[in-house]
Amino acid sequence: MSRSVSSNDDIQKSVAKRTFMRRALQGLRWFCLDQWFLIVLACLIVISSQVQVPARHQHTKEVVVTYGAVAVIFFITGCTLPTKVLVQNYSKWKIHLFVQIQSFLMTSATTFAIVSICATNPSFMDPWLLIGIIFAGCVPTTISSNVVMTRQAHGNTALTVVQSTIGNFLGPFLTPVLIKMYTSTGAWYTRVLPPSAGGYGAIYKRVFKQLGLSLFLPMFVGQVVQNIFPKQTKKVMTDWKLSKLASISLLTIIWQSFDQAFETRAFESVKGSNIIFIVFISIALYLLFLSVSFFSSIIWLPKKDVISICYCVPAKTPAMGVPLTILLFAGITLIEESKIQIPMVIFQGIQILEGSLLTIVFRKWIRPEEELEESQKSVAENEAEHENADTEKAFGNRPQAADNS
Repeated sequence: MSRSVSSNDDIQKSVAKRTFMRRALQGLRWFCLDQWFLIVLACLIVISSQVQVPARHQHTKEVVVTYGAVAVIFFITGCTLPTKVLVQNYSKWKIHLFVQIQSFLMTSATTFAIVSICATNPSFMDPWLLIGIIFAGCVPTTISSNVVMTRQAHGNTALTVVQSTIGNFLGPFLTPVLIKMYTSTGAWYTRVLPPSAGGYGAIYKRVFKQLGLSLFLPMFVGQVVQNIFPKQTKKVMTDWKLSKLASISLLTIIWQSFDQAFETRAFESVKGSNIIFIVFISIALYLLFLSVSFFSSIIWLPKKDVISICYCVPAKTPAMGVPLTILLFAGITLIEESKIQIPMVIFQGIQILEGSLLTIVFRKWIRPEEELEESQKSVAENEAEHENADTEKAFGNRPQAADNS
């Protein structure tokens, strides 16, 4: 009898163990499929740390990736966003003001406050890294990753496109002014900077050329294709999963940034303790910016718009910060340029990591609202079908009624 009981216990334990393993493997499989972007990104960072594009080809690589990969993302965005929705989101001036004030003023003031607190001990932090943290807070929001992440999180992608383009349009004007203001305080870490030498015209030319060729033109072409061939476009983008190319293009852009950072030996030029400090500060800043943008928008905006704002406000683009380090401070060495760029590169990695994980949270958060919208839409379609059927039936009975009379 005792042997039978013991045998049953062993069987139950074996079944429970197999069930646990099966569920664990299913959970792992789901995470790998859902967060494949994050896994591939980690692999690309490891690869870029070991193998880099030669220095003589870095500029060519940057041009190809900056224009080509971004153009693919916004062509796909143009093919998938309805024109009416895009126009409606451009008219939301209150949200534009709300987002841009946070994206430029709130984030830059916060990073300046952090630097001021951390700059009490000159022997602890490299001055160029402190200037780099200020740079990271003053540059506008990124474009490509915002659009891809918002789409994955089921947010308002059209609003993200609008906010990102407005931010990058304002960036060349506002960012130099903010950086000049925060680095003119006379603090000890600003004494390493050379006298400013202008060069704003080159910034405007470069940024607006990039926005025109890699953003506005591809998105316009995508809108034309969508409106001329609506069924075919939807089939290619949705059924054939061609929209995944946007995620692959974003991975290429991020790989380009890390490849350049490792090739210039930027990470090797500073103390390890400083790098660790920047990593933790970047995590804290991103979470702070995210919290402020979420709680300040949830009280007056729908969930889809809140998700969009939560990606636009905390994110920062090295695409504008990197050339600004060269143009604003002419005469600094390559190592000094690399040190300024380190906080921006690290912050980019943090925002991609945390933003990718947030897609899971945001999708669960907005799912009940999406299910309600789908049920209301199906009810409306059924009612419309019944009305059409009743109308056809009524018109179909009229000739018969006339014959009977």
